Amino acid sequence: MRAHVVIVGSYVQDLSFFVREFPRPGECVLADLRAGAGGKGFNQAVAATLAGAPTLFIGAIGHDAAGSHAKEFARAHRVRADFIVKKKEPTGAAAVAVNAAGQNQIMVAFGANLALHVRDVPLQPLTAADVVVCQAECDMKTTAHVLRHARRNGAVTVFNPAPMHAKVDLAILRHVEVLIPNESEFVALVNRSPRSGVKNFTAEALPRLAPDRLHSLCRTFNVPIVIVTLGSRGCFISQPDVYARVQAHEVDAVDTTGAGDAFVGGFAAGLVKFKKNVFEAAHFANAVAALAVTQHGTAESMPTAREISRFLRRRDHK
Repeated sequence: MRAHVVIVGSYVQDLSFFVREFPRPGECVLADLRAGAGGKGFNQAVAATLAGAPTLFIGAIGHDAAGSHAKEFARAHRVRADFIVKKKEPTGAAAVAVNAAGQNQIMVAFGANLALHVRDVPLQPLTAADVVVCQAECDMKTTAHVLRHARRNGAVTVFNPAPMHAKVDLAILRHVEVLIPNESEFVALVNRSPRSGVKNFTAEALPRLAPDRLHSLCRTFNVPIVIVTLGSRGCFISQPDVYARVQAHEVDAVDTTGAGDAFVGGFAAGLVKFKKNVFEAAHFANAVAALAVTQHGTAESMPTAREISRFLRRRDHK
């Protein structure tokens, strides 16, 4: 079966430490430990798959126990995955601290993800896909190659610039149809964009922006659709001639790790489900993210299509 959504990106083995409060510098605190599947690309692929879109994940892992776990998790959750095994590199790994409020702090070592080369990525799935998604946890030359090829062949290209780092070149945006940064990533993009006309833009200034001003900043990236995810405040959608905020769903969050990935994967699935209607897809993605944060873990927390449908029916009848 053809994959309507292709996600080329990272796999990371998560080690999640659940603590009452984050430790201060030099302090040791007790924690509960859980190991699980993660990585922005893989999380997004799990989210899109479980949300009901035929999805293929392409990414690199090491020839190690963590790589074997990746394959086992994909089989168990029926995620179609083309894992490229890098024998000289370890599988990516992340240390995730989660406090009692559900907030997180993350350290990540990309490992094999940085060894995902252009030659490793098969072109046929990209050519046949409706939606192609990338992030910033793999080799950026490969990421640009994937987005360029996909867009030339008619796919909706989605770029989630996470995490933002020095090798994220804004030139990649010429191959992007939908840009999905979170608040901190959006701030970094504005400060790095020569067309924004803004210097020293801060995360504190972002919530104070009037909608038309936020829309104007989104337009400086020269990307057709920009969606800024705003956590519990939903998301802001900017298209050339229209902009609006889509409200989030209120839930009791226990772990916000992977919320952005849930949104991106849910959005990709929503583009397929709602025939590329961006606002319907974003509303759907907000539901996926809301459900994800009510569970611990990242890939393990992604909701099924049935859970999403039930959740939206309840919300629509309130």
